[in-house]
Amino acid sequence: MLVSLQMARQPTDARLQMLSPTAPVSVDNAPGSRRLLLGGLAAVLVIGAVPGCSWFGADEIDESTPAELVDFEPSQRVRKVWKSGIGDGNETLRLGLAPASDGTRIFAADHDGRVAAFDAARGKRIWRVKTRLPLAGGPGYGNGQVVVGSSDGAVVSLLAENGSEQWRADVGSEVLAAPAVGRHVYVRTVDGKLVALNLSDGTQVWFVQQTMPRLSVRGTGSPVVDRNLVICGFDNGRVAAFDADDGSVVWDVLVTPPAGRTEVERMSDMNANVLVLGEEVFAVGYQGRLAALARESGQILWSLEFSSYSGLGADLANLYVSGEDGTLLAVERSTARERWRHDLLRNRDLTAPAAYGSSVVVGDFEGYLHFFEATTGTLQARVRVDSSRITAPPLVVNDLVYVMSDGGKLAAYRNVTPSQEN
Repeated sequence: MLVSLQMARQPTDARLQMLSPTAPVSVDNAPGSRRLLLGGLAAVLVIGAVPGCSWFGADEIDESTPAELVDFEPSQRVRKVWKSGIGDGNETLRLGLAPASDGTRIFAADHDGRVAAFDAARGKRIWRVKTRLPLAGGPGYGNGQVVVGSSDGAVVSLLAENGSEQWRADVGSEVLAAPAVGRHVYVRTVDGKLVALNLSDGTQVWFVQQTMPRLSVRGTGSPVVDRNLVICGFDNGRVAAFDADDGSVVWDVLVTPPAGRTEVERMSDMNANVLVLGEEVFAVGYQGRLAALARESGQILWSLEFSSYSGLGADLANLYVSGEDGTLLAVERSTARERWRHDLLRNRDLTAPAAYGSSVVVGDFEGYLHFFEATTGTLQARVRVDSSRITAPPLVVNDLVYVMSDGGKLAAYRNVTPSQEN
């Protein structure tokens, strides 16, 4: 049973999940085994600061107040190329709905059950279907399939060409992250499971499960398929790699050890998507660390203290991370040497950053998209996508950056050069 309590929120919307204890990590390849039984989700607490008052005192009000947007002289022009509606949106649940692409089409889903495909360049809608499910994670794309997950544990695969439904499966609990599509469809659920489903019919191939803490931040990172591995972070501070075919554990590393006396202090969720770049895996945790791991062994190559629930982006040289407090940090990928950091967007509930040309792009709780110079962190441009929060990280495809608001709006933007303006 799921009980949700919501109070007037501050932009950072801290979300806590209370889970019953679970079994240690396990693998089950039995074809007839559809789910691993748990004690169940006991409660979700959504805690926010009420404007004008505080549970903790006046000092905390000042510290948690979102930074006001500064006036500046834009150094580049960002033009809206197209904008379209997906559905009614949902501004309270902080879902894992983000656009995906095959290079020529953009796929997007809404909590009201609608999934749509658009021409990436012009924004013309190619198809739209109604799954009649409370969608919460996805879409993921691969092998000609578009896959979404729902709040009630359903997973649906659609044909990318026309949206026709291929199959449905039940994974037993909420899917708050995009499924990954490779040799199979890999689905991460909120109760600590990673499930592999057959690509052609959705039957379960294998699953693994990690021990979950009683209290965690709402949200999960998507699995990442890289060659023969499926790599994923978990709410217990661990990052693990599994064989893509049979689910056997290749390595399992504690990146963010829990610290503190209370359950809140000991939260160390790896909610952000991991990045796999060449032979390195990059991960960041809540109240934890930013770390680089060796892809083959999981050995920690370097780490530094940094807390994030939204995630990180990268270009050829640097990693860019959005902190839980709105700090933006840039470090060298190879050495973790800090390039720059600033708090211009303090407490503005930032998305994960995305590298876009020579810029770094993030969205915030008021629907703004901010562009920073990648080398120096200097603010370059700002556009407003919607009045609703942007939770999903921006998606960069070719020369366009795509962003989806929690209000169900999808838009494409381009950095305009002087020659393009004429």
